[in-house]
Amino acid sequence: MRGSDGAPPSSKAILEPVLSRGATMKDSGKSKNPTDVTSGEAQIAAYSQAQPVAFRTMCDRLRELIDAALPKATSKVWHGSPVWFIDDNPVVGYNATAKTVNLLFWNGQAFEEPGLEPVGKYGAAQAKFGDAADIDPEVVRRWLKKAASDVLDSKALFKKLREGK
Repeated sequence: MRGSDGAPPSSKAILEPVLSRGATMKDSGKSKNPTDVTSGEAQIAAYSQAQPVAFRTMCDRLRELIDAALPKATSKVWHGSPVWFIDDNPVVGYNATAKTVNLLFWNGQAFEEPGLEPVGKYGAAQAKFGDAADIDPEVVRRWLKKAASDVLDSKALFKKLREGK
């Protein structure tokens, strides 16, 4: 199907008959601008606002600590959880569960920190917080400093795994 000028029709032209009957298009919620840095910040703020008050407090505190420790990192909600990236590699993130807020470091097992529990088989480790009072800012800052200096090259790791090496 081509327009009178020979070009393919726009999605609006294709949908116009449907829209004229009262149908509406749903906004995907995704930013049309890939360089829109506020979209990740807005996504994370919305994630926090969706949590119960006690968990919202923990999420906001962790976000403050992460943003302060990793000022050059980019952030967004990725696979349903707030995550911070350095050079496109996930470094740290958190998620709220039914009973805790979990702070995950993709390379956390390399930190050799007693407060971090191993997760999975690729070197991740996490800390679980049941209350905002459980978050020790000095300890979290120490972990974040290690996270910033010991970034797991996840792209290379998964490429190697796909190739069977």
